[in-house]
Amino acid sequence: MGLAEALREALRKIARSSRVDEELLAEVVRDLQRALIRADVDVRLVMEVTERIEERALKEEPPKGVSLRSYIISVIHQELLSILGRGRAPRIGPQRIMLVGLYGQGKTTTAGKLARFFKRRGLSVALVCTDTYRPAAFEQLRQVAEQVGVPAFGKPDEGDPVRLVRDLERKFSKYQVVIFDTAGRSALDQELLDELRRLKEAIGPDEVILVLDATMGQQAGRQAEAFHRAVGLTGVILTKMDGAAKGGGALSAVARTGAPVMFIGTGEKMEDLEVFDPDRYLSRLLGLGDVKALMEILEEARAPEEAAAKIVSGRFTLKDLYEVWREFSRPGLLRKLVSSLPLGVADVKEEALRKSEEDLWRFRVIMDSMTEEELENPEIIKGTRILRIARGSGRSPREVRELLKHYRMARKAIKGMRGNRRLRRILAKQLREGSDWAE
Repeated sequence: MGLAEALREALRKIARSSRVDEELLAEVVRDLQRALIRADVDVRLVMEVTERIEERALKEEPPKGVSLRSYIISVIHQELLSILGRGRAPRIGPQRIMLVGLYGQGKTTTAGKLARFFKRRGLSVALVCTDTYRPAAFEQLRQVAEQVGVPAFGKPDEGDPVRLVRDLERKFSKYQVVIFDTAGRSALDQELLDELRRLKEAIGPDEVILVLDATMGQQAGRQAEAFHRAVGLTGVILTKMDGAAKGGGALSAVARTGAPVMFIGTGEKMEDLEVFDPDRYLSRLLGLGDVKALMEILEEARAPEEAAAKIVSGRFTLKDLYEVWREFSRPGLLRKLVSSLPLGVADVKEEALRKSEEDLWRFRVIMDSMTEEELENPEIIKGTRILRIARGSGRSPREVRELLKHYRMARKAIKGMRGNRRLRRILAKQLREGSDWAE
């Protein structure tokens, strides 16, 4: 069981129990301890936090109008938040960013993700390869740059990274955001530190960001501390947070060094980069939902107003489902959407989610064989219509019926979202104001 599922299960015990007492609280605290230790969070820190949770839950009185269950969940949220430290939002504007880190941490891919992030916010972006040690380093960065549609600069034959920066200054200086992908080593040694200090002086960066692999767990903190002392970090990006069993350990360890986490990498695609907001991140882990992330995902799917309008109004046909699935068939996007919804609205198990991703293309093929009337009025699809659709799509009648079952489930989920008054109010407000959801 992963960290998110373990934490959610602990909250479910509180929500489902007929009575909240010391025995239940002790059981929940033990579950939290096991989940956090399994995620490689420092044992002493785990004990400190869970002891505070137990003490506050037993001694503090809930505010007027707040149930004991809700208050205990709030206490758990507040105390777990203390483990994650502070995030730091990136500055949106002209700047020079110097990425540092050891080999294999994901610097080059992260450079591309950052380039995409700033480009989508209307800034001109360029990537610069200052790695003069690793074979084909510039070629790799160039390929990443092509994926996000920005230029990449480098001089593969130049052995001095400082001279390289000075020689290329005229070419990249016209861009608003310049991201420098620096060389790494298998370990933090004096040669690397000397090179980074010289590069920092030559570049004059506004940001010095360390890229760390979250699977390092608590070791991430020691590495962040060492780089912080050497070159003065302004932020950290943690990669592989999507499947990192040690993600909690990495976050808590980095937080204790004082270096703020700015972004987390949540997958291999260029769009899989999130601004790290501890409150939002923890809310998603606990299954409490993340409305802002939902808006960003809908924006990424290129139809935020239409999709939100369907949620608010409750109108939802097979044609609407087709449009949603066409967008969310992109790898990982459906998974992001589900993780941003509160438990009870979309409490989807991992196995079911994986199957849904695999089935998206198959169901779209079936819907391509339906008439406009059938897409707008799915309830008329019965008997001979099912047989005709199956023949036309090259699928079986059973698969057509399976699609209709999925549609009914989706419509039910939409109705569930309509029942969530807070979410509905926020969505309706966003629609009225026409705000920029990407920010």
